[in-house]
Amino acid sequence: MDTGELAWAITASAMVLLMTPGVAFFYGGLVKAKSVVSMMMMSFGAMGLISVLWILYGFNMSAVGGPTELFGNPFSDFGLMGLTGDNEGLVGATFGATFAIITVALISGAIADRAKFGAWMIFAGLWATLVYFPVAAWVWGGGWILNLGDTLGLPGVIDYAGGTAVHINAGAAALALALVLGKRVVFEKGAHKPHNVPLVLLGASLLWFGWFGFNAGAEFLNDMALVGLIVTNTLGATAAAILGWLVVEKLKDGKATSVGAGSGAIAGLVAITPACANLAPGWALLLGVVAGVLCALAVELKFKLGFDDSLDVVGIHLVGGVIGTLYLGFFAIDTGLFTGGDLGQLAVQAIAAFGVLIYSFVVAYILGFAIEKTIGFRVKNEDEVAGVDTIVHGESGYAIVND
Repeated sequence: MDTGELAWAITASAMVLLMTPGVAFFYGGLVKAKSVVSMMMMSFGAMGLISVLWILYGFNMSAVGGPTELFGNPFSDFGLMGLTGDNEGLVGATFGATFAIITVALISGAIADRAKFGAWMIFAGLWATLVYFPVAAWVWGGGWILNLGDTLGLPGVIDYAGGTAVHINAGAAALALALVLGKRVVFEKGAHKPHNVPLVLLGASLLWFGWFGFNAGAEFLNDMALVGLIVTNTLGATAAAILGWLVVEKLKDGKATSVGAGSGAIAGLVAITPACANLAPGWALLLGVVAGVLCALAVELKFKLGFDDSLDVVGIHLVGGVIGTLYLGFFAIDTGLFTGGDLGQLAVQAIAAFGVLIYSFVVAYILGFAIEKTIGFRVKNEDEVAGVDTIVHGESGYAIVND
């Protein structure tokens, strides 16, 4: 690795790390004013906890020797002591840590307004250990998903930056926790309004900025060969998704909103994540439109199906991740059904997507259920109504001083 590639790897790592505060701002603006501290603390708690766990043993677990191994030996280089002096290895480990952090933080949006911080931290550590670290090994670290194409005699699974490992993984866990914790005291369409729309747009902007590091960051391992395609697709799909979401809002509700624009941007970013290095730019634009439209419709399903996914983690990250992952089966360069290939690419994409979805959902549900039945995961109803910020953290997001 030359000095330019090393510098880009460090820069990309910092950009992806900034995405988790971006999540905190995005989620924080969407909740009510007396829950904003609690919401943002779940992201910052993930930054602290998952960073430590990744350095201690998570990085070791994220690489395996072959498709039959589910995860690496967590004690093979405990605390990364063996990488001392290895700039490339340590920067690569740091880059990987930022993905682990934001994946965990994304889950928190499904349980806004009603979760205990201590219970969340216990869940975050256990879920990262049992789900994220192994899934990272499956997708990128030599595991069964990375080798699925060879195993079946089909094209290899494409997940460049985390459609399965990050978004489907987090979205499935979010659905599980939403079911475990149940509905908020008031759960009906229109009952919960974002308390700070500028905060939402600030978070979306930080996420879009950081996503260029998220998608193009790994190019330091690839001599930057695909970086132009990746950054163009990251821009184009996101922009197209904003338009798709806003059109749906206008047709459905009569108004195109700024929160819808921010949500559409996130939907496009999610969808392009697995596909950013394997689509021609025109097909990336179409993916953005599809993701914007379908995710805008999907966020309404929670009211019809009766699960309280507070901030639409399922509708945006799970649905968007599945869309982006399966879309490659049709339009991936050279291997998609309509771009020179056959159904093989779609088959492996579907197996990978739903394999991760089912595994993450089941483990997250078991963990959440166990925590709820022992120490309790959800705050009392009266504490939810009073506001979890003062009850859980002893702080208020906004100090109003009367002179």
